[in-house]
Amino acid sequence: DDIYYSPRYYDDEYEYRHVSVPKQIGRLMSEQEWRGYGVKQSPGWIHYMIHNPEPHILMFRREKDYQVKYPNGMIAQVGGLVG
Repeated sequence: DDIYYSPRYYDDEYEYRHVSVPKQIGRLMSEQEWRGYGVKQSPGWIHYMIHNPEPHILMFRREKDYQVKYPNGMIAQVGGLVG
């Protein structure tokens, strides 16, 4: 069961990467769920999109410069929501 991690790529707002897993998922997952499938990444990554032609590819993004802005890996909670 191999997991492939793409290099990171960027736009003005986000850092992106895709991860290929051996099993077709077909739905968005929480961090706890994708980590349960064996995906290992630094903090801040969000599974944000399903790649319908290839449901075994998980699309992730996180705020650009996340590790600089949040050196402890945590976003402050505001009003009970993570933002």
